[in-house]
Amino acid sequence: MKNKSYIGISFIILVFGIIFIPKIINRIKNNDVTKIDRLNTPGQSETSEDLLVKIGKAPKFSLTNQNGETISNKNYEEKVYLVEFFFSTCPTICPIMNRNMVELQNHFEKNQNDFGIVSITINPANDTSEVLKEHAEHLGVNNPNWNFLTGDKDYIYELANKGFSIFAGENKESEGGFEHSGLFALVDKKGNIRSRKDEFGNPIVYYDGIEAAGIQALKQDIKVLLEEK
Repeated sequence: MKNKSYIGISFIILVFGIIFIPKIINRIKNNDVTKIDRLNTPGQSETSEDLLVKIGKAPKFSLTNQNGETISNKNYEEKVYLVEFFFSTCPTICPIMNRNMVELQNHFEKNQNDFGIVSITINPANDTSEVLKEHAEHLGVNNPNWNFLTGDKDYIYELANKGFSIFAGENKESEGGFEHSGLFALVDKKGNIRSRKDEFGNPIVYYDGIEAAGIQALKQDIKVLLEEK
């Protein structure tokens, strides 16, 4: 009887291997295995709120976009959106950040009604609505919910440094005359800043907007938030 049981178990394992292992390998090759896949193992029932921590409410804002329109956080209600601080003449990390935002825009092209981007200049003296409009056209912006915002300098710096706690500052010795973080803030449909956890279970808070790993993480996590009710 024991031999028959062993044969039966071996047969089940063999069938599992034939059916599922090639699929798993294919997903790994196509980079479709996400952190959320790995966390949702049998026996677990973690929700998106367990996986993507609520950091707190995103600060309110009201600024002028590239079309001369007043845009506020209310324009992004019931939308998943990203926030970055940049300036159009930045010679260092901004072109990389903008390029990565374009990649995310294109990745979620079918979700334009539910996904947006907020790019706030830290050099409003130069980055007028007209300059930002030209900058947006140069990047190939086609998401109607991607707004390039300008306004009062003190207001913007307060929003960056105290509202989001994403560093931005003037420094004449820096290339371009400004210093700022290369981080992206991810905000859910309810206006909460959200983030995944690091390997130690701590919230990362903001996403790396420069390295490929950060953009890949955002592709995964934006998808999760878009599916939230």
